[in-house]
Amino acid sequence: MPRPSLGRTRKNALTFAIAAVLGCAGLAAQPATANAAQGELTVQYHTGSTGSDQAEPWLKVKNGGAAGVALSGLKVRYYFKSDAPSTTYRFACSWAVKGCANVTGTFGTLARPTANADRYLEIGFTAGAGSLAPGTDTGDLQLRFYRSDWQPLNQADDYSFGPAQTAYGNWSKVTAQLDGAVVWGSAPEGNDPTDPTDPTDPPAGGAALFDDFDYTAYNDPKISAHGWNVRSNSGGPGVPGATWAPENVTFSSSGGNSVMNLETSTSGTGESTRQTEVLTKATKFKNGTYAARIKFGDAPRSGPDGDHLVQTFFTINDLKAPMADDYAEYDFEYLPNGGWGEPSNILYTTSWETYNPDPWQAVNQHTEGRQSYDGWHDVVLTIDNSTIRYYVDGRLFGTHDAAYLPERPMSINFNQWLIDLTGQSSTSPRKYDEQVDYVLHVKDQVLTPATVAAKVAAYRSAGTTFEDTVPSS
Repeated sequence: MPRPSLGRTRKNALTFAIAAVLGCAGLAAQPATANAAQGELTVQYHTGSTGSDQAEPWLKVKNGGAAGVALSGLKVRYYFKSDAPSTTYRFACSWAVKGCANVTGTFGTLARPTANADRYLEIGFTAGAGSLAPGTDTGDLQLRFYRSDWQPLNQADDYSFGPAQTAYGNWSKVTAQLDGAVVWGSAPEGNDPTDPTDPTDPPAGGAALFDDFDYTAYNDPKISAHGWNVRSNSGGPGVPGATWAPENVTFSSSGGNSVMNLETSTSGTGESTRQTEVLTKATKFKNGTYAARIKFGDAPRSGPDGDHLVQTFFTINDLKAPMADDYAEYDFEYLPNGGWGEPSNILYTTSWETYNPDPWQAVNQHTEGRQSYDGWHDVVLTIDNSTIRYYVDGRLFGTHDAAYLPERPMSINFNQWLIDLTGQSSTSPRKYDEQVDYVLHVKDQVLTPATVAAKVAAYRSAGTTFEDTVPSS
């Protein structure tokens, strides 16, 4: 959990320099494996709609080369930002010179989401579409896609959308591949079409923990059987004299899903403070994807506001000795009323190398969002062998360095607690809530937020409220 840190960052300067050069070069150069059609195929675009009921990317592909091109080997990608990680889309062809029966449309998710793209629509052609002769084009491809729930969609933040493009013209914000080689356009940064990407459907396999928190009460026998501990033992973090109160962990229904509620209450003294924590009994989680849907709260459920509260989702293992280098912790921590020197609401994501509790010394890397995060949010943490990434509501929030990767497995935790009692002086009782809709961990697989949402939806569609196939360490 963050506290002021030294923020040590260890980087290999040579690796960084090489990566920077290759990254810049990649923007200017096409892959060396591209065939003779490279630079001779162009994609033209105009928007058939600037409204919110559906997106209408109308396309033409032109062959400016000296040889014919089999359309069955051509793929065109249009990049956009999903309205929410769980949103699904439908493709339709309104009209095509080549015949709509010969045009395919599939959706995929980007391995490295950006501020204006986390999905793409990939257009392909069947063998029945034939070839594109030199000096010709495909003619109109009047395409459209829409939300499967028919709610309004927002095109304004879509990478490939051009609201002023009301007539066909060359458009480099769509890409074209011919027989696997990129021959036109630039993808959103870090997402070359030849790079591996996650499909829209969740990947098969992969040991996983999923819990929908479908329980009756804190002492429901299934909680322990499913590997959770509702904390009652004393100790930090939190104000001296506070109690960890398992009875303040309750379960209810919200939006048709079971929800876990962690209540923290106080009347302004340590003895009156009741904090809550739920954590896995096993420390068996390391690399892979961690995700949860959490409702942070800016205001108390009852009583006066202003306490320095911490609402969390994190992974952690034990500190074997001060400054031990095999310690690991990865946090989402929301402070609705500030604290740790912050005057107002702030969200921290923090990756820990180690710390010394006395005298306090911390080695970590953190990212901050100084704004309100009141309400429901989808949070995702991914850890591979080189990078730690944090996402909030499908958008990349922070990227942390390899120096902070875990050496040992960890537990998964949720808690809500008070930093101190200096936020306000009232002795009136007040109660704060943090709610959790689900938790997911997929071992050794780095999933995009959209793929996480699809995997959770698949569990729920199958009626699965709990699964744990992650082996013990």
